[in-house]
Amino acid sequence: MPTVARTMVDTLHASGVQRVYGIPGDSLNGFTDALRASGTIDWVQVRHEETAAFAASAESQLTGELAVCAGSCGPGNLHLINGLYDAQRSRTPVLAIAAHIPSEEIGSGYFQETHPQELFRECSVYVEHVSQADQMPRLMRVAMREAIEKQGVAVLVIPGDVALQEISAEPEAIRPTASVVTPAESGLEAAAEALNGCERVTILAGAGAAGAHDELLQIAERLQAPIVHALRGKEHVAYDNPYDVGMTGLLGFSSGYHAMEAAETLLVLGSDLPYQQFYPQDASVVQVDLRGSQLGRRTPVDVGLVGGVKETIEALLPRLKADRSSKHLDTMTKHHRRTRKDLDSLATPSKRTIHPQYLARLVDQAAAEDAVFIPDVGSPVVWASRYLTMNGRRRLIGSFSHGSMANALTQSVGAAAADPSRQVVALAGDGGLTMMLGELLTLTQAQLPVKTVVFNNSSLNFVEVEMKAAGFVNFGTGLTNPSFADIAESMGIRGIRVESSEELPGAVEELFAHEGPAVLDVVTERQELSMPPSVTAEQAKGFTLYAIRTVLSGRGDELVDLARTNWRQLF
Repeated sequence: MPTVARTMVDTLHASGVQRVYGIPGDSLNGFTDALRASGTIDWVQVRHEETAAFAASAESQLTGELAVCAGSCGPGNLHLINGLYDAQRSRTPVLAIAAHIPSEEIGSGYFQETHPQELFRECSVYVEHVSQADQMPRLMRVAMREAIEKQGVAVLVIPGDVALQEISAEPEAIRPTASVVTPAESGLEAAAEALNGCERVTILAGAGAAGAHDELLQIAERLQAPIVHALRGKEHVAYDNPYDVGMTGLLGFSSGYHAMEAAETLLVLGSDLPYQQFYPQDASVVQVDLRGSQLGRRTPVDVGLVGGVKETIEALLPRLKADRSSKHLDTMTKHHRRTRKDLDSLATPSKRTIHPQYLARLVDQAAAEDAVFIPDVGSPVVWASRYLTMNGRRRLIGSFSHGSMANALTQSVGAAAADPSRQVVALAGDGGLTMMLGELLTLTQAQLPVKTVVFNNSSLNFVEVEMKAAGFVNFGTGLTNPSFADIAESMGIRGIRVESSEELPGAVEELFAHEGPAVLDVVTERQELSMPPSVTAEQAKGFTLYAIRTVLSGRGDELVDLARTNWRQLF
């Protein structure tokens, strides 16, 4: 008779799960041994359970399927939490197996005892404790279904002794269901009235527009509307799109910001852009989202529609008048061309230092047509959002909602494990890379050919920019770094280090020509400013205070470096 653990493994296999990420531990031994004995599911051993959860999050975002991670009791499964928060906030289905202490010891203050149900509650759509063997088949079925249908994290807490008990149960296949959600007629009529009754419509499209590229262009053409995208919408929206005017938000640029500000009516399609200050103050708002709870969450909504973006556009189009003026669209696309030209002028070589924009541009030009890009939170995600070109085949994923450091390397483990033949490019900050540096060994051990590009500016660079904008003297942000190329070589990974612009094109070419994992360590300019799309009076005041305080603290030379580095942007 099979054990509970073996039945769990067989259920995962029947449901299409191909691998589990984690680290072995005594309370997890029954589960990992069942994986070994079955031989149907790969065990991807990482060096930190946080990586297991981030890897599962990345795999799920790439495949659209349920991904699985596991941790042993106490500290083992606690280490999963940060990566699970990322999966939950990215709204991607992940199942976490959280092993627990022996059943008879629960509540006694036993070695490594925690209360997993309480700890995982905030970062999951479902968490439950399997206290006896015959509960497991039903609770596992519920957990998997909750993760898949609610697009989030489900946690199954199971004591090690329960996992070893025998059970008579057939494994079940838990697979996604398909559905089409279209708003009611009354809502569609109200939306059409709002859109037909104005001259200047701007579209804000996000990740919810995935799979609706053709329909998005059709409604933009009908409304003569420029399309602004949020960061998570870039990969789905920005390619082959004559209506694209760029990104808005803290990492965006001016054309996207102004297209939003100039709108009489803003049509929000599958976006959850969190920054209230980037929504227009006086425009009416029509919002489409599959989740009704999202309507009006970021800005007041005049017409809210619950539905999928694709099917809602199809239902709206016949109701929208044609022969609209193109003046608003022409003005905003012209602004975008000018903004794009200004941004491209910054991505050039320098005799003195390496500008990060130049590095991002070279990586974009050399990477594969179906590459998966994973930028670290911080300055790498700024350059990724502005300089990576999407084409409908490339993917851009990251910790865009949770905003965790160290996601680039950790998520690249899952992306590469899901498809080792596909090029995966981790755009790592030096702070993020060193936080989870041990995972370079995972790339070696699992033979994952990830290409890691390090933006090595010896600082927590984005934090420094935030400090400057708020008027603070930079403090506690400097990093003393080794040669990451040398570290990579010591781990069995090809390491390349570059300190001058003239060496960079050849180094990027060498990086992508290498068949296995490789690290490109690029010393980039520390003082580069990632200018926001619109500098507020408060930010200008903050920079002034920063300058005054920096001089008074005896560090006026920083201001000279700052001006010398960014004169191209400031003048």
